[in-house]
Amino acid sequence: MTQLSSERYTVDDVMAAQEFYHARNWTDGLPIVPPTADAVQACLDWAMLPPDHLVGIEPVRAREITAEKLAINSVMAGCLPMHFPLVVAAFTAMLQEPFLLHGATASTGGCAIFTVINGPCRQELGMSGGFNALGSSDRATTVIGRAIRLALGNLLDVRPGDVDRSTLGHPGKISYCVAEDEENSPWLPLAEERGVPKFASAVTVMSAGAPRQIMNEWTTDPEEILQTFIAEIKASMRHYSIHAGNYAIVVPPQLRTHFAAAGWSKADMRAYVYEHAVVRRREWADVGKGAVVGKHGDSEYRALSAPDDLLIVAAGGPAGGFGAVIPPWLGPKSKACTVAVGACVDCEI
Repeated sequence: MTQLSSERYTVDDVMAAQEFYHARNWTDGLPIVPPTADAVQACLDWAMLPPDHLVGIEPVRAREITAEKLAINSVMAGCLPMHFPLVVAAFTAMLQEPFLLHGATASTGGCAIFTVINGPCRQELGMSGGFNALGSSDRATTVIGRAIRLALGNLLDVRPGDVDRSTLGHPGKISYCVAEDEENSPWLPLAEERGVPKFASAVTVMSAGAPRQIMNEWTTDPEEILQTFIAEIKASMRHYSIHAGNYAIVVPPQLRTHFAAAGWSKADMRAYVYEHAVVRRREWADVGKGAVVGKHGDSEYRALSAPDDLLIVAAGGPAGGFGAVIPPWLGPKSKACTVAVGACVDCEI
């Protein structure tokens, strides 16, 4: 059996461990759980992975991501062993070529890894897609999102001023993980829509800007509700990037009720947003970007290259007509990826 191979350090106590990790820039500024050998091994045992299991290789700098290194960062983030398979799945998804991990994490654009959890693991781990869904809604989503970020820093040097060249960044860089509220949704779960078998647990990752909150409590018409989301998408296209990419919208129960009553599926919503989320290049002049309009003012730009580029996530507390638009990092450069928990994406059948 393969043994743990990471270097070990001895400190006097848990407070000394905090200073030890902070001094070496191995944390996000918050306290960590000391990754003892027993705690790391417990994560690996739960996932039934040997320490040297190769989760993937970051291609730009040829960095190997092993299960042991991910387990260390997961323990540091506060993960229990049962949380660890989702961290592995998230990295498996992020290391898929379409995700463009290095670009997404190194850009001055300052995106974070928006992570959506689907399947029975949500209930097994006590995840909540209800109140404060995009905040710190529950232990599991918070620590899994944090583990992703810590591992990016410690395994790929994605730290501010190092590989991470973000001008501003946003708070999602600490943890940006949500569980979809499948039980209270009339729709197919996000992962099932993206090809994961029904009842399988899965992780979807998207390189994403900060959530932009919208509100519409004055209509039950699905088209009018979506126009509010589209207005925010168009604002992002004018203020930030005009190019198409994955957008995510987060739809709470109060608004989902209206779509359900009208018989609208997620596919119906995607088709509507694809058709109407369009701006012309000349609109840049309205937000101070007239210098780059040039001779192409009438050129049309869609927010989505195809309807399926819109990720619709059912989440949020039971009251309030609030939703959120989560914009992509920078147009089509990075594609959202979905992986089933425990899947081996490169295995031959």
